[in-house]
Amino acid sequence: MIKVKGLTPSRIKIFRKTIWDYYRTHARSFPWRKTRNPYRILVSEMMLQQTQVERVREKYQTFIATFPDFSSLSQAPLQHVLSIWQGLGYNRRAIALKQIAQEVMTKYNGMFPSSVDLLMQLPGIGKATASAIASFAFNQPTVFLETNIRRVFIHFFFHDRANVHDADLLPLVEKALDHSDARRWYYALMDFGAMLRKEVANPNRRSLHYQRQAPFEGSHRQLRGLVLRTILQSPEVTESALIKKLKKEPTKIQDALEQLRKEGFIRKKRNRYSIA
Repeated sequence: MIKVKGLTPSRIKIFRKTIWDYYRTHARSFPWRKTRNPYRILVSEMMLQQTQVERVREKYQTFIATFPDFSSLSQAPLQHVLSIWQGLGYNRRAIALKQIAQEVMTKYNGMFPSSVDLLMQLPGIGKATASAIASFAFNQPTVFLETNIRRVFIHFFFHDRANVHDADLLPLVEKALDHSDARRWYYALMDFGAMLRKEVANPNRRSLHYQRQAPFEGSHRQLRGLVLRTILQSPEVTESALIKKLKKEPTKIQDALEQLRKEGFIRKKRNRYSIA
């Protein structure tokens, strides 16, 4: 293992070689890696937030075929966008994508901004996502962490420590970054991290930021999804009809409806609910 202290250029060279050697023979193939189109890379990055890659692979092509660019997405009814998004979960990302498309068309004349600072001003995009988009769409040598990248750096540099803070990892990510090809370097790191998840005890459990995802079955998140899906399928549905159809506790359905309304997913008119 490479130690944090005394991280020399020669050790960085060894680390890079390990990652690149693995990538050359085990690189994963995804449709969003075969494009430099900023819109398509944005869609993939938003989908990949908190969603397994195989589920994204299934939905990505359909979404791109339905909404091929910022213009088409910006003009699409929210109900259509959400119906195509169904199955990915965390539906607020679909709203954010539509809002981004509208902002790109009105504020940036259809040209997606390339700087991390400007990207972070768009709905639903934080520092890590903005940096990832800048690297993948524009090959900028940004510095960021995501699940697989975090796993790689903890595995190599903090194998004997617990409660590793991201602040300890980011300087190493920056130091190891291959500026000659930032895009493919991050792909390589992610693929190595995906391998580690299967081959060793998950290094991310030693991260201070590690949290086991709460079970989806029976959760409030699942109920929200059921409510939203029902409204998509039955516009102008009443609250009583929802309660009868879903057979869930009325107060929980009422809470879900109120949250969805406040977050801009649905609207209420004369006790009937439809997509906003």
